[in-house]
Amino acid sequence: MKLWVGSDHGGFKSKEKLVGVLRQEGHTVTDIGTFSEESMDYPDIAKLVCLAVTGKKADRGILLCGTGIGMSIAANKMKGIRAAVVWNKPTASLAARHNKANVLCLGGRVLKPSTLIELARVWIRSPFERGRHVRRISKITALETKKRG
Repeated sequence: MKLWVGSDHGGFKSKEKLVGVLRQEGHTVTDIGTFSEESMDYPDIAKLVCLAVTGKKADRGILLCGTGIGMSIAANKMKGIRAAVVWNKPTASLAARHNKANVLCLGGRVLKPSTLIELARVWIRSPFERGRHVRRISKITALETKKRG
């Protein structure tokens, strides 16, 4: 799978480990940074990963920050993105199977690196189930076109 992965300073150490594992497992991974623990603004990274996903440069994206929440908020502002913060195997699987999440958001300060890696594996391996979920994804997509007032 082609994955674009990015983090802010809060997710940097975990991102480095995750990228290494994903590459070892045969995924094509583009690591777009950050490349240190120096403070930086997570919306900048979220935008780059999301543009890669919506522009078909990546099959899916993975974003890491301290909790995953900030990255999720930023990513979900982008048209065509369904970003999900996950914290255990069921949420990782369901994000892909039911919500067709195309961006995974993880918390580098709240999850152990081994847990992050396992959650990414589960999410990557979980196919979208289609069925009733197609209708729901269509409704989410329709919300993107509504003007916000």
